[in-house]
Amino acid sequence: MIPSVNPSGSDTRGLLYYLYETGKYEDHTDPHLVASFDGMAPDPGRDPNATLKDLQQLLDQPVMALAKHARPAKHVWHTSVRADPGDRILSDEEWADIARRIVAATGIDPGGGQSGCRWAAVRHADDHIHIVATLVTEDGHRPDDFRSGARAQAEARLIEKELGLHQVAPGDGTAAQRPTSAERHKAERQGRERTAREELREAVRRAVTGARSDEEFFDRLAAAGLLIRKRAAPSGDLLGYKVALPDDLNKNGEPVFYPGARLAPDLSLPRIRERWSADAQDGPPSQQEQAIRTGPGSPAAARRGTASAVWQAVLVIEHGEDAVAAGHIAAAGEVLDALAKTSAAHTRRELRDAATAFERASRSHVRAVRGHDRALRQAARDLVHGGPALGRGEDGATTAMAIDMLFFLITAAAHWHARKGHAQQAEAATRAAEHLRTAYQAASAQPLGVLYQRGRRLSRPMLQRQTALLRETLPELAEQILAEPGWYALAATIAEAEAAGCDPAVLLSDVAERRELDTADSVSDVLVWRMRRTADLPADASHLPETNTAGRRSTPRRSTSRPSAPDRRRNGEQASPKTR
Repeated sequence: MIPSVNPSGSDTRGLLYYLYETGKYEDHTDPHLVASFDGMAPDPGRDPNATLKDLQQLLDQPVMALAKHARPAKHVWHTSVRADPGDRILSDEEWADIARRIVAATGIDPGGGQSGCRWAAVRHADDHIHIVATLVTEDGHRPDDFRSGARAQAEARLIEKELGLHQVAPGDGTAAQRPTSAERHKAERQGRERTAREELREAVRRAVTGARSDEEFFDRLAAAGLLIRKRAAPSGDLLGYKVALPDDLNKNGEPVFYPGARLAPDLSLPRIRERWSADAQDGPPSQQEQAIRTGPGSPAAARRGTASAVWQAVLVIEHGEDAVAAGHIAAAGEVLDALAKTSAAHTRRELRDAATAFERASRSHVRAVRGHDRALRQAARDLVHGGPALGRGEDGATTAMAIDMLFFLITAAAHWHARKGHAQQAEAATRAAEHLRTAYQAASAQPLGVLYQRGRRLSRPMLQRQTALLRETLPELAEQILAEPGWYALAATIAEAEAAGCDPAVLLSDVAERRELDTADSVSDVLVWRMRRTADLPADASHLPETNTAGRRSTPRRSTSRPSAPDRRRNGEQASPKTR
């Protein structure tokens, strides 16, 4: 159950007109009062003798009783209270009780002998009500409605438990502001799929992705077609910005501008600047970061670099300091935005939905320390500069590889938030992972299909030898992998790695132990992409010659970049821990 409080209106009659209007909005059916401050307010929806003016004058009476100069300019308090789509339909009596509890909890009408405001609750759809109140109490004072939104949310959590409704995860004040009812209905009238606020939030997020300076950020906003207003100090120093959609106009025909901080807490100019200023302050990149960076290049090269950066970031989120892990989680949102922006048509929608869902998971009360996340931010930058992927051949295969790695990163973020008690963020990351799972299925079908066919064409002796290798190297996973359709794709990948000079046992053991596999739908798929990335094999095998090593096992000419776990222990290197 979601209350959405809008505490600063000025037109009681206009709001009532909207609540009782049935001709413009499909969900406005049978509007009627379910409760009011005294239980006797006139109902223009059910009483043919009552008018909107009657109800407006009744609600506004304490305001009009004040001297004109003492009347508050913004005197209308409004909230909608919406049930979850999966909840049962509540009765009018239940909604009336909910309305009374909300106005009491928020201080609008606290009860207990305290003077309250006049209010009315209107139901015009099955799943929600609207409460309108005027912010002057019966004795002429301002109500104690401080943090009324947070207080309404807390009461809604109690109501959900008592009525057996869907329980919404409690918030922590770090979420982006929800669109108002007026914004939602304006979008409906204009035929928009999303509100202007939501479109602007996504556009600004994408403009920030991988950016390195104010100039680059504002150039990207302009290239996206947004209107920009900058706020400068008398010295000329830039302090902030606002953005608007060119066709989102107010009643005077002027563009409606939104400050960055009103789109999301981390989209204010000072917070945005933390990203690139931290890059500069943290010193030169390490050799590992330089190896991950691809620089401007093809979409496939950018996706390979993304897979490498994500591979390293999972370990940081699982075992790093909280502030550094929070920085990597925030940067993961940039990677998702960049991948969605440059994805092919058949994966674009799911990746965009994944990025939108994960936006909530990118912020928490653990303040992110930026700078250590440069590899991820560089990966996002390379995706943007690499341009759109066609989704076929190497582009499609490396997209599947990147999505596969991102799934584990986003899952690690969900686990991190859950351990910290960040319920909304953990839920958002879990939803993002589900969208990634669907996008992966679309991206991987063709390249894995090619590998599957190559695996089916391997000779029987080679398949028998690789089956024995799998059982010897990964005894706990072997039978599960052999039962998966993806086994043949993995067999083809092992054959390619062996032909390229890798020791397949070392490679297979290495990629299996690096990260957890419990959340994978197909362990064989995961191992395919990890092996191809680690052994630097082409992601797309459709143009490779058939592997011909059926006669004898080749002598490995080189190994992978990492020694096996026993060798690492002998050399004093700690093996990568397995996660649960």
